[in-house]
Amino acid sequence: MKRTIMKALSVGLCGMLAACAIITVNVYFPEKAVKEAYKSLDEMLLKQGEESPAQDKAAPAPGPQSRLPKGFPSFSLVGEAFAAESYADQLAVEISSMPDVLNAYDEMKARLPQLDALRDRGVVGETNQGLVTIRDKEKAGGQDEVLVKAENGNRKLVITAMARAILKLNKQPESKEAFAQVLPKAAATYADAKREAAKPGWWMQLANGRWVQK
Repeated sequence: MKRTIMKALSVGLCGMLAACAIITVNVYFPEKAVKEAYKSLDEMLLKQGEESPAQDKAAPAPGPQSRLPKGFPSFSLVGEAFAAESYADQLAVEISSMPDVLNAYDEMKARLPQLDALRDRGVVGETNQGLVTIRDKEKAGGQDEVLVKAENGNRKLVITAMARAILKLNKQPESKEAFAQVLPKAAATYADAKREAAKPGWWMQLANGRWVQK
């Protein structure tokens, strides 16, 4: 009897470990595609000017709409075209169809000149988690702190949206374990994209925590 119970416990434990292993192995993170998606979104929603009236008045396609302009690779949110695009494109389309993400980009775009001025002066720097932090408190004013807080709120929303999009496209349930694995990687990749896009002289935090000027 005792041997039977021990055997049952052993089998159960092995099953639990196997389940954990499956969760760990199957949470695929396409780092290169994620970085390209971040860059595309920044290029199309953050850096460029407003769309022309002709583009704004184009007849909308059925279903949720992306605000990515026509200059972006030919996207469609219908199933057939969605499946045909590259993984990075699919991520960009998925995220750009989220109204809260688009609102976040609108807010980031509005404050971009102020943020760039702070980065040019060395007041703020880019952290290795994709956020902005004040590096020189003597030069920073109260409004600068408000700006940084608002910027980080928008960035966290975008990073979280990326993590959810990755799980969705991989047909992964948004479990606590899976999300916890993907979110830090999504943040680190966002930081990497920001480092690559930074101008000379801006302060950057490397993956190892060291601060450098580009």
